Order: sequence, then structure tokens, then C-alpha cells
Amino acid sequence: MNIIQKYKPSVSKHNLLFIAGLAWTTAGGILAGRGLGYLVFHRQYLGWKLAGGFIFGMIFYVLLFAKISRKHIKRIHGLNIPYPCAFSFFNLRGYLLMAFMISGGIMLRRFNLIDRVWLYNFYVTMGVPLLVSASRFFWFWATNKEIV
Repeated sequence: MNIIQKYKPSVSKHNLLFIAGLAWTTAGGILAGRGLGYLVFHRQYLGWKLAGGFIFGMIFYVLLFAKISRKHIKRIHGLNIPYPCAFSFFNLRGYLLMAFMISGGIMLRRFNLIDRVWLYNFYVTMGVPLLVSASRFFWFWATNKEIV
């Protein structure tokens, strides 16, 4: 057994779904929390901003995130090894996309490239589909079902 295999943080494929759910919950919670915190502090049209963030977030979920989360759940179930690495809930492309999105959000905020109200409303909008997708991972973990 080589050193990488010996110290690899392995989990069952079943528990990898739970870890994926935690990762998506963390990302969605950070975005939604930051967005809500800013928007609540700047209350003008708060109800409209929150409703818009939720509605557009659900549209993002239906059009994009449902497919992405389904693909990741299928990939996890289809892994050829019973105890994959705890970080294999994303493939390389997923990690690169996540790094790009995080970097983009930091740059937009740091350099004030767009109005903060729009940015934080977008954070809420993106937090919604991430949290809904996280609930899918938790559901497949809890029910121990596979995507057909």
C-alpha cells in the first residue's frame, strides 16, 4: 500500500453524499447569509428583493442546478471504489468551477465592480439553488436511494 492510499481520508460512497450536502450547504449558507445580512441592513424594497432572489434562485435551480446536482449524485453512486476520498464529491471540473466562482465573487466585492445591492441580491439568488441542491444530497443520503 502506498503512502497516499494509507493516509487518504476515505469514506463510504453513501457518506460521501452527506459530505457533498455539507459542502453545498456551506456554500449556499455563506452566499445567502451574506446577501441577507446586507439586504436586511439596507431595507428599501426588502420584500421585493427577497422575493426576486427566491424566485430567480428557484429558476436557476430548475434550469441548471438540478442537472448539476443530479450529475454529481450519479457520479458518486457510480464510483468504482467502495471507499473513495472524502473530497471526491466534486470532480476536477467541479473544483475549478467552484474556485472560479469564489474568485469572481471576491473580485466583484473587493473592486466594487457592480452596485452592492445588486451583488448581494445575486448572492441570495445563488444561495437558494445551492441550498435546494444540498437538500437533494441529504435526501439521497438519508433514503439510501440511487438516481435512476
